[in-house]
Amino acid sequence: MSNILAIAQKELKSYFVSPIAYALLAIYALISGWFSLIAIANFIEISMQPQGGPADLNGYVIAPVVSNAGVLSLFLIPMITMRLFAEEKRSGTIELLVTSPVTDLEIILGKWLGAMGMYASILLVKLFCLSFVFMFGNPDWRPLATAYLGMFLQGGALLAIGMFISNTTKNQIVAGATTFGMALLFWTFDWATTFKADGWAKVLAYLSLTAHFGAFARGVIDSKDVIFFVSVIVLGIFLTARSLESLRWRA
Repeated sequence: MSNILAIAQKELKSYFVSPIAYALLAIYALISGWFSLIAIANFIEISMQPQGGPADLNGYVIAPVVSNAGVLSLFLIPMITMRLFAEEKRSGTIELLVTSPVTDLEIILGKWLGAMGMYASILLVKLFCLSFVFMFGNPDWRPLATAYLGMFLQGGALLAIGMFISNTTKNQIVAGATTFGMALLFWTFDWATTFKADGWAKVLAYLSLTAHFGAFARGVIDSKDVIFFVSVIVLGIFLTARSLESLRWRA
């Protein structure tokens, strides 16, 4: 466990000693703040209409802002994962890593946890934006907690996929672009059911991130959604382990 935490700490620190972390935080703060501003303005306008009563703060502010955060992760997570193994291969330090006295699983879990730490730092920006809603309003905190659980599970799944892709190339741009393409596919798979009702369309719809994240955004925890995200995380880690094992034997 100590090796995993040491690798995770080193990985997380590497983000903040480079411009990557600050660029991601700045981009996310700007876009997230804009989405929050629009949602709050819409809530105020609806609440002030004479024919209606106070609008639902969770429904008009929390849920839309959280849903937009899920879309933003499609663009930010490839930037987090593209360097995990690709940079090690480019700089030639991957040979030292795979021949060091740590197991493949420790390396993979350490890097994944480090990437999760970077992703959690980004999500804290969203929490800061929403803190003003709690300061001046009285929304229910439980749907927000559920939505954050969904964002962590979705982020963990995409990070595991991106980590595997990063381990297949030494070019960070290729790793980032491929991860974004895969994330976009997973996000739009449920579109297949809009024009087809065949079995294959239902299978693609089940693999969609939108279908499994939507319940969390609404404040609902469904075991099948949790199992789906955990399964994708395990699959990504397993594929990375097999890829790293082949590299270790070649080294």
